[in-house]
Amino acid sequence: MTPQTIKLHKKSRLLELGYADGTRYQLEAELLRVYSPSAEVRGHGVGQEILQAGKRHVAITAIEPVGNYAIKPTFDDGHNSGIFSWETLFDLATNQAARWADYTARLSAAGASREPLPADTQVIKFMPS
Repeated sequence: MTPQTIKLHKKSRLLELGYADGTRYQLEAELLRVYSPSAEVRGHGVGQEILQAGKRHVAITAIEPVGNYAIKPTFDDGHNSGIFSWETLFDLATNQAARWADYTARLSAAGASREPLPADTQVIKFMPS
């Protein structure tokens, strides 16, 4: 379903989608960021998804249209490679509760948090050999 209006509410960090039938949905920037359809988030195949932690306060700074089928948001953490098709946006909008539950469960299982790490924290990841 193609949205008729797309409004970015920067202060509340919400993206509002309006449809021809009068239905409106609001998507938090954090949800969009952690479910970005980019390779950086989804990886290059099943099982290669990369859990996005510490994104509670992420904001969208700009939105670009992509043809007549999608938008490309830029997030204040520098992420800007996700192209959200109308179908992807509608799926996220209509399945928000399930997406939030899945995301928070994956964070919990990984011992991670929605809260960002302090600025003076350095994380080093080691891959077992």
